[in-house]
Amino acid sequence: MHSVHLAVLMTSHDRRARTLSALRALEEQRGLPAGTTFGVHLVDTGSTDGTPEAVRLRHPAVEVMSVGADVPHNQALRVASRNSRSGGGGGGPLGGAPGGPTHSWTHQLWLDDRVELFPDALANLLRTAAAAGTGTVVVGAVRNAYGDTVYSGRRGRSLVLVEPGEHRPEPCDTYDGRVVLVPRAVYNLVGDPDKVFRHRMGDYDHGCRARRAGVTAFVAPGHAGECVGGPDAPGSREPGIGVREALRRVTSVQELPLHPWWVYCLRHTWPWAPYLMLSPYARTAARATLGRLRG
Repeated sequence: MHSVHLAVLMTSHDRRARTLSALRALEEQRGLPAGTTFGVHLVDTGSTDGTPEAVRLRHPAVEVMSVGADVPHNQALRVASRNSRSGGGGGGPLGGAPGGPTHSWTHQLWLDDRVELFPDALANLLRTAAAAGTGTVVVGAVRNAYGDTVYSGRRGRSLVLVEPGEHRPEPCDTYDGRVVLVPRAVYNLVGDPDKVFRHRMGDYDHGCRARRAGVTAFVAPGHAGECVGGPDAPGSREPGIGVREALRRVTSVQELPLHPWWVYCLRHTWPWAPYLMLSPYARTAARATLGRLRG
């Protein structure tokens, strides 16, 4: 295998302990090809818990950029990608190639700061990528504390979760953006997640665009890591809220805002786009109505 230079893209917001745990797990990776280097590019979206300061103190080689709290996740990931192409992330255990430019990376690694990688995760991803070829995206499946797969590749129009195989990669159509290895050749072809998706769906759209461009994607064998912390807030599914509040939440930037969702449906689900566009909002309204009636 040729020399590997990883540009690790991360975002954070008020998760100091989790972010530091994710960086520590990244630093403790083992079994990597000789000469493998990292350039970590973290974009913090207005944390008030001291996340940027703690990262700079404990991992001084990590490039940390602070932006406003109004910058959603997908936009922050795009900023991290831009930073990986323009410099920063100096040498060190989690820094770039000593004396080398950061634009020389061979792969980007999308890494969610709520994921603690297992010690051999990166070696497994890189081994899978080397066997599959330079035009292949490799996804790391993530489990929860109970051992259930919660993030992985996805298949079909209904985005069915792909369970990782024990010994061989599993093909997928698109992917959750928690742990994703994107080779330089794929990046040059597909680019960053689209800016039209401010928070969610940018990862699914990226995978669908990659597939249309002839890029294959596989879920690496086994789990790459564990997602720490509790479940996300219930949002539009919270029991007892009214229809108006449920629809306000489901159309917010945190869930399925109207314009990005329509763009996604139009791009990837035609001719079923009009039906699929309306279905999550109709289900949300029906769920809230039934919940009120039962309450």
